[in-house]
Amino acid sequence: MGVAASAAPAVLGTAPAAIAEQAEIAEQDHRLSTLPGGVRVVTERVSSVRSVAIGCLVHAGSSFEPAPQAGISHLLEHMLFRGTERYASEEVDQIFDAMGSELDAQTDRETTALSTRVLDRHLERAFDVMGQMLWHPRLQDLDAEREVVLEEIAMYEDDPQERIFDVLGEAIFGEHPLGRPVIGNAQTVSAFDEQDLRDYHSRRYVPGNVVIAAAGSIDHDQLVELVRGLAPSEKGQPEADQGAGGAAAPRAGRRVRFIAKDTEQYHFCIGGPGIARADERRFALRVMDVILGAGPSSRMFQEVRERRGLAYAVFSFSGLYEQTGEIGIYVGTRPENLAETLATIATELRRFVESPADAAELDRARASVKGRMALAMESTGVRMARLGGSILHDMPLLSLEESMERVDAVGMEDLRELAQELLHLPGLSVAAIGPDEGELQRALQSLEAVVA
Repeated sequence: MGVAASAAPAVLGTAPAAIAEQAEIAEQDHRLSTLPGGVRVVTERVSSVRSVAIGCLVHAGSSFEPAPQAGISHLLEHMLFRGTERYASEEVDQIFDAMGSELDAQTDRETTALSTRVLDRHLERAFDVMGQMLWHPRLQDLDAEREVVLEEIAMYEDDPQERIFDVLGEAIFGEHPLGRPVIGNAQTVSAFDEQDLRDYHSRRYVPGNVVIAAAGSIDHDQLVELVRGLAPSEKGQPEADQGAGGAAAPRAGRRVRFIAKDTEQYHFCIGGPGIARADERRFALRVMDVILGAGPSSRMFQEVRERRGLAYAVFSFSGLYEQTGEIGIYVGTRPENLAETLATIATELRRFVESPADAAELDRARASVKGRMALAMESTGVRMARLGGSILHDMPLLSLEESMERVDAVGMEDLRELAQELLHLPGLSVAAIGPDEGELQRALQSLEAVVA
């Protein structure tokens, strides 16, 4: 449990007449069915393994929450483990232990997911439990689980290396739900009652908001029948968003957010709005990330850590959402290194805008992205998440070869245009956690000098 990532014709097998098959899936082994109630089932058979990765993905997350309900998606995810109409909480744990497996769950800004990997012979039992949790949770014993979540919030607030990314989110997105922590806060979580959870479950966990995905040793028709036996049969379509998940976050310009904490390092992020999930420039963004800071050969890592020794951890990152995204740089550094570190980061950002790559950097970055794609696809868990996420968010499900072709098509001008839009220094927001805001403000003057 945690907080928390395109089409070619397919040859589709015969399915029950009541189920609508959709043919725009990338490869022959991919199959997609939509049940009458609206639940979508997507699978990919991998014949070389004996296990199957299963995921139940729901279009529910913190970006759909109004401010008074901040954290309810994550709390509900926890409550799914508190037992169902058929299985007690301890029994759920015992069943998955006996299968040699683990049942996990995660909530992020736009998705809640239950997932596991089991031997194929355990598919029916595993999905029966998962389906019961998804659609028939008891949603009782809230007080005990609330205490668990409050402890999780306390742990999160004690960890600046975790919290700093939400501080940056607040700086970038302000009052928009994307600017709030997925986990919520102690005040809102303490106020929820069991009826709040039932109401939220009935609104968000409707069939049209749910995708069941599987990859591995899986029979598509068998899984469809298992889902049909548990999913609500009535037509369930997503409600109008209660938060602001469907609305683009306002671009409010540069903000600075600081949290005072007695730490040995300053944990610092600089970043701004990015691009939406469906933006075709997402392939250029991945290449840009590798060159800028997402690996040991990147410019940030080499300049900040390897050449100057200013930090142990420094990296770039990005997030893609339905209507917008975010990009940023993280670094953790001691107070005496703060000013030089920020000036170095600012210099590298400005250099990237002016000269995003040379030919060797571009070739190496494209090869890196393609290699990571190919290696990731050796995991049935990654394949399942890719299938489920693409269908849930109405994204084209590209084959690996098609994705690699998009990466190969990224050119120097693509990087230059993206960098000029996303990495313009005067528009980037700043977030920091550390012992002294005055020291941060003095260090920011070195950044301002580079901007000027």
